[in-house]
Amino acid sequence: MAQRKRTASRDTRPHRPGRHLRLAAATTAVALTGGLLLGAVPTASAAPRAALPAADADFDGDGYADVATSAPFTYVNGKKAAGAVVVTYGKASGVDRSVKYTQNSQGVPGDAEAQDWFGNELAYGDFDSDGYDDLLVSVSGEDVGRDKDGGSLQILWGSAIGLRGGTTLKDPRPSKHDNFGGVLQAGDFDGDGKDDIAMGTVTTAVVDVYRGGFTRGGRTGGHYTVTPRIHGNGEVGVKNLHSGDANGDGKDDLIVNGYENDTQRGYDANWWIPGSRSGLKVSSAQKLLPGVITDLGDTDKDGYDDVVIGNHWDSGIPGAAKGGAVHVVHGGARGPAHGDRDKFTQDTSGVPGGSEKGDSFGNELDLGDVNGDGNLDLVVGAPGETVDGVEDTGAVTVLYGRANGSGLSGRGAKLLTQDSPGVPNSNEKHDFLGTDVHADDLNGDGRADVILGAHGENGGNGAVYPLLSAPDGSLKGTSGVYPGTAGLPTTGTPRLGANFAD
Repeated sequence: MAQRKRTASRDTRPHRPGRHLRLAAATTAVALTGGLLLGAVPTASAAPRAALPAADADFDGDGYADVATSAPFTYVNGKKAAGAVVVTYGKASGVDRSVKYTQNSQGVPGDAEAQDWFGNELAYGDFDSDGYDDLLVSVSGEDVGRDKDGGSLQILWGSAIGLRGGTTLKDPRPSKHDNFGGVLQAGDFDGDGKDDIAMGTVTTAVVDVYRGGFTRGGRTGGHYTVTPRIHGNGEVGVKNLHSGDANGDGKDDLIVNGYENDTQRGYDANWWIPGSRSGLKVSSAQKLLPGVITDLGDTDKDGYDDVVIGNHWDSGIPGAAKGGAVHVVHGGARGPAHGDRDKFTQDTSGVPGGSEKGDSFGNELDLGDVNGDGNLDLVVGAPGETVDGVEDTGAVTVLYGRANGSGLSGRGAKLLTQDSPGVPNSNEKHDFLGTDVHADDLNGDGRADVILGAHGENGGNGAVYPLLSAPDGSLKGTSGVYPGTAGLPTTGTPRLGANFAD
């Protein structure tokens, strides 16, 4: 990740996994008010109310997407960077209550301590198969006995009233790594119908996999490891994990991101590891295009998940372009490495703006059906974007799927900044709008709503802006989520919106 203008969150930690989807993704929000409408795009008639896509989290089982976002540098009872998570629950009007969780919250294991970074990484799945999604929470800075920064991993359990109670998962190899739980992803890698957990750390190339079958007493369905061909020497290791079914065999595959070797620390390699009846099969791994952030979804409706790769570096690195680029590697029966490739930059026909050095276009991305036409669209963050001379204020672009279902296109793409109608606040230096982005159906209307993270807002306090998708394809602005409205202190730099759960 050298070679680019980096936001603070990338300087301090790896980033999130991305959960695969066929017709949606994930988000964040809080109490909304009436807002202006962002410009409409061509769209099919509004989709009828339907069950949530499998990729949307629903912690309380009410049929509306819920969203978890981290604030890893939050002070808790005066303890610096103890960390917090804010969960906003969806409802028919868009968003319901927002609830703060720390290690001092009732039922959450442990106690808040300085530099625990509770919520540093988040993922979700129905880990106990009770019909409610659960939240997987990294506490990567946790001291475990005499093991400083050993890290811990917790599951907060879903219920009819939302997240309630938690369980700490045992580290199966505590002497082999630090920052346990630092990189997370859920997926059914063996096709048994149970959500598994893949976990990496930034100090080793080994990925720990917990088999599904989790209990509230801490039992799992088993454990194994895979070691892809990335560098791991105690200083660097796994940087990101993402899951989806790129070869169409009904089992989730895993994308592992990290440095390929010690001489290539300027950019990241991506390896596709297919799932199998016995779990992830590293012997069949295939190398993909480099990049940092990926998501998986069937953009061309051929039955195979495609791998969307954010390559936000500037020119000079393989696959990169001035200002950043996004690549779509299409899935197929033999895996994504053999698929066709599409490339998008801010200079692509139909995409607003233009490519400029340091934009970091592709720094974050997420798939979802924003306009409700049955085709996946792509939300792309560019937190390094300078708008009207305001440095690093950030911007977000929505690329829409073609009406004929053949994949993503630059035609009709929408540019969002904090000066866009309906987006709260205004462009300010180092807001980093697009730090994270998501697309989830908060109100259950069949359209993915667009959620924007700006972790630099108000001097590093951070903010989250939910935009609700309207029937005509426009986006309705809301009041946004801030530390104050989410019950977080503004001491230090909470960085709310730095990371959404996938």
